[in-house]
Amino acid sequence: MNLLIVESPSKAKTIEKYLGAGWRVIASVGHVRDLVPENGSVDTEHDFAMRWQIMPGKEKQIKQITDELKKADAVYLASDPDREGEAIAWHILDILKAKRALDGKKVYRVAFHEITKKAVTDAIAHPREIDKNLVDAYLVRRALDYLIGFGISPLLWRRNLGRSAGRVQSVAVKLVVDREREIESFKPVEYWSLGAVCNKSNDVFNAQLSNFNGKKIEKMTIENNAYMHEILEKIGKTVIDAHVVSIEKKKTSRRAAAPFTTSTLQQEAARKLYFSSKRTMATAQKLYEQGLITYMRTDATNLSADAVNEIRAYIGKNYGEKFVPKTPNIYVTKSKNAQEAHEAIRPTHFDENMPKLAGDEAKLYDLIWKRTVACQMTNAEFDSVSADIETDNKVAVFHAVGTTRTFDGFMRVYIEDKDDSDDNTESQLPPMVVGDEIKITELKPEQHFTQPPARYTEASLVKKLEELGIGRPSTYATIMSTIVDRKYVEQDKQRRFHPTPGGWVISAYLSKYFHDLVDVNFTAKTEDTLDDVSNGKRDKLDALRAFWTPTSAEISGARDVKTGEIIDAINEIMQPHLFPDGNNLCPKCGGKLGIKLSKYGAFIGCENYPKCNYTQRLDNTNPTESATDSNEPEKKQPTNIDLGNGISFRVGRFGPYVTNGTKNVPAKQYTADTITLDVARELLENGIKKAEPVNLGENPVTGKSIFYYPTGRYGAYISSNRVNVSVKEQPSLDTAIDLINNKKTSPKRKRTSNK
Repeated sequence: MNLLIVESPSKAKTIEKYLGAGWRVIASVGHVRDLVPENGSVDTEHDFAMRWQIMPGKEKQIKQITDELKKADAVYLASDPDREGEAIAWHILDILKAKRALDGKKVYRVAFHEITKKAVTDAIAHPREIDKNLVDAYLVRRALDYLIGFGISPLLWRRNLGRSAGRVQSVAVKLVVDREREIESFKPVEYWSLGAVCNKSNDVFNAQLSNFNGKKIEKMTIENNAYMHEILEKIGKTVIDAHVVSIEKKKTSRRAAAPFTTSTLQQEAARKLYFSSKRTMATAQKLYEQGLITYMRTDATNLSADAVNEIRAYIGKNYGEKFVPKTPNIYVTKSKNAQEAHEAIRPTHFDENMPKLAGDEAKLYDLIWKRTVACQMTNAEFDSVSADIETDNKVAVFHAVGTTRTFDGFMRVYIEDKDDSDDNTESQLPPMVVGDEIKITELKPEQHFTQPPARYTEASLVKKLEELGIGRPSTYATIMSTIVDRKYVEQDKQRRFHPTPGGWVISAYLSKYFHDLVDVNFTAKTEDTLDDVSNGKRDKLDALRAFWTPTSAEISGARDVKTGEIIDAINEIMQPHLFPDGNNLCPKCGGKLGIKLSKYGAFIGCENYPKCNYTQRLDNTNPTESATDSNEPEKKQPTNIDLGNGISFRVGRFGPYVTNGTKNVPAKQYTADTITLDVARELLENGIKKAEPVNLGENPVTGKSIFYYPTGRYGAYISSNRVNVSVKEQPSLDTAIDLINNKKTSPKRKRTSNK
């Protein structure tokens, strides 16, 4: 018998069906081992030696693996085809070697980028060794994250500055804060435009002023109302006679976008489906494990030759040969470190038998399917006509443009959001030749003001991080959820990020005392270094020393800084935000106002405390459009919501639940904003699955995940690193971190851990 080990139970079920008799497929359920959650588990004095332990709750998986291995002749390590997957295979192998469970057994590493019978059997037929370079890159990344967590986080807690500081998350928060600074300091500039309603033989069309008195009119040329008034006076205000002085005709084409990478999938799902990055990746994971799409963590845009041939055949059969380009479309990734051995995210099959899906899975699969098919279709083609129309008094020239799509091409299947923008709206001009008479029946002067840069959304922040070379495909969703969970940023009704008071404070502190940690170039260079280690271009220890030497110096320097000095430094950095009018005097006593820190968060207080007790909430200094900053009274959450099909969400004496009129099921992990009809149906059909805890996120102190268990011997509880705490309902990540880290260890547990 052969034993094959994957990461996910659902993936194991799918693969076991493909392999049949003679194979046993089991799951590790992700990582099985991690650093011991103690200071010193990465020994910086002895070549960064690391101390590992089996993760709490994973003893069951290890026992299952060792038990099944006794019956097997060979073991195939088939964790995911990326850095983290390689690390999981390495950890499992190391544990089995330590247990001497591999005597007489053959060990193979196999990797596949899609869960189809062909891909799995091909991978098994061509096994390889564990990639030491990928493992080394994982070890560097894990060591750095651990050292930052144990080095900087205690400094933040001691001064009530924040929860934690992550290597990549801190840069993301700073980007949001810096964008808010740009918005606050932005000074709008006035400008005007002049439109014209034109008429040619009762055909009406629009044009824009492009030249006045021989001067070209640019966007900012007409600076004020006075200049606009002068233009209108000279052109005339009644029906204006004009004529066509030039016409230009040209054909243009537009190429389909590349197939999805991880970041572009997250961006497009956010724009079209309003999915968060976390929701997108969770849904993509389910599709991958069902064998419906290729691996969803990738920065490559290439497709396999087999996939391209299958797509082209499908296009020809269903849309016609004119929609199939003469040669396949090839896309080059913009990521300099893209893993070209990977593929873009695509469906695994292109035939008439579409999978039967519902909810998020159906929506995301449809998006991936359409984008992939479209990328191998012919260009969309357009006829563009532009005309210059001069007033008969020779004072002004107006420019009109018409665009007509003459061939759909890829747009028959898929249109990107950017193709739906105003710049690409199709409009037709009437037939015209030079000399034709035109009547300008109306002039439309319009005042404008330059706009500040837009706040980041999840989609635009992911795009920015990718452009800067910060983070990798497997990290974007975690970055987005972490900065929200730790309450460094929040999202308004338009899903735009605003920094919270805590985000402002920690960004100011890190910018002052840990400049490298939030420096875009330094962080991007670190990501490049990890890629160099992955590719075998750089030694693991050399990479660790290069990062840790300057970072440890910053940590040592920050330890000795007095809290008063820190507050003064933060006040200096935040002055423009706190007091944009320059007035920082206390309205009660005339003293200076500034940032104060407490265990409940930052606030504004008077320097003359305790004589003067004036305080002000920090978030009131710069109210945003988010609900938490609104001056309106907070609305109570509705206690009865009709979800449709006879199903409703209610809040009763014992908390939230869903009901179909005859059956009630607890829904404590959901609110009126997060519950959906699909979720309610799932709860009513299957209830809360006792064996499936909710992963709330990572504890920055230990680096361990915190899990929420809806049912237990004594009710709901959270658990991390063998520490359990009872709760009434699913807590936020921050609350869970506090509960776990502040629970007093029993004397019995201390004695056990010291053995």
